[in-house]
Amino acid sequence: MSATILVSTENLSYEDWLEYRKAGIGGSDASVVCGISRYKSPVELWMEKTGQMPPREAGEAAYWGNRLEALVREEFAKRTGMEVSKPSVILRSEEHPFMLANLDGTCEHPDHGACIFEAKTASAYRAGEWEDSIPDEYMVQVQHYMAVTGYAGAYIAVLIGGNTFRWTFVERDEELIAMLIELESDFWAHVRSEIPPALDGSDASSKFLSERFPSSVPKSKIVLPDEAGELLLQYDEACEQLKALTEQKQRVENLLKQMMGEYEIGTAGERVITWKSVSQERLDSKTLKAEHPTLYKKYANQTSYRRFTIKAAC
Repeated sequence: MSATILVSTENLSYEDWLEYRKAGIGGSDASVVCGISRYKSPVELWMEKTGQMPPREAGEAAYWGNRLEALVREEFAKRTGMEVSKPSVILRSEEHPFMLANLDGTCEHPDHGACIFEAKTASAYRAGEWEDSIPDEYMVQVQHYMAVTGYAGAYIAVLIGGNTFRWTFVERDEELIAMLIELESDFWAHVRSEIPPALDGSDASSKFLSERFPSSVPKSKIVLPDEAGELLLQYDEACEQLKALTEQKQRVENLLKQMMGEYEIGTAGERVITWKSVSQERLDSKTLKAEHPTLYKKYANQTSYRRFTIKAAC
């Protein structure tokens, strides 16, 4: 498998870079397509690729990860003696044009030849994930890159907690790559057809449904398919679990409040608990409407939304 250059990233603006990312599935998208990302759902990614939702802005962790990429690359070269080059291009798979790669670097393995280099940063709280392996989302990412480039291996170097540096070598996994190609091909078919993938419990799915069906037809009625019965059972079970967990949470909160009494701040190990007195001023809209209806009408805003309810059978 070989790759072609989609575009040079030299002097490419961030806005243009985001536009080119819509042209296919990148390495950081692969874990989302597989459903193992902790930060994004497949529906949200689909909405981004189809232009229905702007890409989520990078948080502090992503910002510093990007800023420290060069430092991790330099430290890896220093400790291993390997020369690491940084390709300033976005690559596209010739065989599967929907697969893209924006590499942190490339280097030479003594046995495997040209290899991927991937730089990561991680907080000290996630150090355990790097003890004997690498997080699944990063394994999927580098295998995606190997699928695009045809390379036989990848080095992943990570700076953990700002003071622990590690690296590992990952060999090409043909079975995993075949699975990725199948899943990404199916996902890209959804992008091209603009038909969403299976909806899930994400905010993106809710947003999609609200925008797709913004209003109801008055008095309209439909007999739902048989699958609705199983979904209703799942809904009832989730409601029971939520009720139990809510009661458990409230019980714990009440016990902690009892321990704190009149104290505002409590500590337990490294955890800090606060129970502060807060004063707020709120507009009494009910009284305003009754005593000054003209003024209320002048400043009142009318909003429209669809309320979802499930009632017991009569």
